Amino acid sequence: MTTSSYLTVKALTKYIKRKFDADPHLRDVHVKGELSNVKIHTSGHIYFTLKDEETRISATMFRTQASKLKFRPEEGMQVFIRGDVSVYESSGNYQLYAQSMEPDGVGGLFIAFNQLKEKLQKEGLFNPNFKQQVPMFPKTIGVLTATTGAAIRDICTTITRRYPLAEIVIYPTLVQGAQAAPNIVKNIRLANEQQFCEVLIVGRGGGSIEDLWAFNEEIVARAIFESRIPIISAVGHETDTTIADFVADLRAPTPTAAAELSVPHQQELYQRILTSKSYLHQIMTSKLKLERNRLKKLQNSYPLATPERLYRPFTEKMITLDMRLSRSSQVYVMKKRNELQRLDGSIKMYSPKNAIRYYGKQLNHTTNILTRSAINLLNIKKDSYLSIIRTLEALNPLTIMNKGFSVTFKDDKVVNSVSQLTENDEIKVKFQDGEATAKIINTQINPGGNK
Repeated sequence: MTTSSYLTVKALTKYIKRKFDADPHLRDVHVKGELSNVKIHTSGHIYFTLKDEETRISATMFRTQASKLKFRPEEGMQVFIRGDVSVYESSGNYQLYAQSMEPDGVGGLFIAFNQLKEKLQKEGLFNPNFKQQVPMFPKTIGVLTATTGAAIRDICTTITRRYPLAEIVIYPTLVQGAQAAPNIVKNIRLANEQQFCEVLIVGRGGGSIEDLWAFNEEIVARAIFESRIPIISAVGHETDTTIADFVADLRAPTPTAAAELSVPHQQELYQRILTSKSYLHQIMTSKLKLERNRLKKLQNSYPLATPERLYRPFTEKMITLDMRLSRSSQVYVMKKRNELQRLDGSIKMYSPKNAIRYYGKQLNHTTNILTRSAINLLNIKKDSYLSIIRTLEALNPLTIMNKGFSVTFKDDKVVNSVSQLTENDEIKVKFQDGEATAKIINTQINPGGNK
C-alpha cells in the first residue's frame, strides 16, 4: 500500500463530519439530560455537557440562541434540548449544537423569575429601607401603561372620581412584547427628567406569565429602583406577582387598586374634615369652660379681692430704699465737699511764690550734694590713679636697672640661666643707659643650681 493511499487526519475528520451532517436523524434531535460543566462565556456563548446515568455528550449553544433563554442554565438542571449533532473539526469530537432549551418539570419563565428574584434580593433592591413614601395628597400623577387597554380607563376613572384635584399625565407605554421592557425603562427615566409628577403608576391588566413578562425583566426592576419618584406597581390581577411588585415603593393588586392607593377619596377627606371640626369644637368648648372656671376662681380669690395687699410689701420696700438713697446721697455729698476743701487748702498753700521758694531750697540742697559727691569721686579716682602709677613704676624693668641690674641676650633671646651659655659665646648686655657686646670666657654653675 503506497503512502498516497493514507488519509490525513483532517481529511478523515471532514469525511466523518459530512456523514454526520448528511444524516437526517442528526439534523433535528430532541435530547433530555442533566446539565454539567456549564460555562457561560463573556461572548454570550454557552458551553456545557449533557449527561445521564451512563454517558455524556459535549454541547454548545451560541449567543443568538442563548439570548432567547428566559432562564440561566445551571449545574445539575434537567433540561429538554432541541438541536443538531455535528463534528467539531479542530478536535475531531462530535457534539450537540443546541437551538432551544427548556427545563424539565418547571417552566423556563418560572425558573428565570426565581433566579432574578434571588439575585435582586441579595443586592437589596427589595429592602424596605430603600422604599420611598407615596405622598398623601399628590398634585400630579403619572401613568405608564398602554393607552388602548382597560387599565388606563380604570386608573383615570378612579382617580377622577376619588380626587378630582389631581392632574393625570399619561405616558403611552408598551406593556407586552420584546420592546415592552426598554419602553417602560425609557418612560420611567423620562418622567424623572421632566419632574412633573409626584407619584408614578406603572402597570397593565391581567394576562399570562408571557404577557406580563416585561415587568419581570431586570432592566425594568433597576429602573424602578433608581427612580427618584415613588412608583406604585399595578400589574395584572391580584394573584399575579412580578419582579416589579417587589422593587416598587408600593404594590397594588390591580390597576384600579393602584389608583385608589395613589390618592385619597374626597368623601373620606370631607368626612375627616367634619370629624376634625367637631373634635376641635369639643376641645375648644371644653377648654373655654375650664378657663372660665379658672377665671372665676381667680376673681374670687383673696389676693384679687383685696389687691392693695398684694403690692403693700413692695410699697414699704420702696419707701425704705428711698430713705436709704437719701441718706447715702447726703453722706456722699458731704464726703466730696470735705475733699474739695482739702484740695482748695493745698492749692492755696502751694501758690506760685511759695512753690518757687520751696523748690529753690530743694535745688540748692541738691546742688550741694552733687558738688560734694563729685569732689569725693574725683579724689577717689586720683588716689586710684596714683596707686596704679606706683605699681607700674615698681614693675618697670628700667627702674630695676637704675639699681645696677642688667639684662643678657643671646641670639636675641633673654638668658636667664648660666647653663644657656658656653665658652666663646657672643652675648649682649643691656643696661639702663645702653648696651655692650661681650664674649664668654668661662662659665661656672653654683652648687645646687640648675645644670
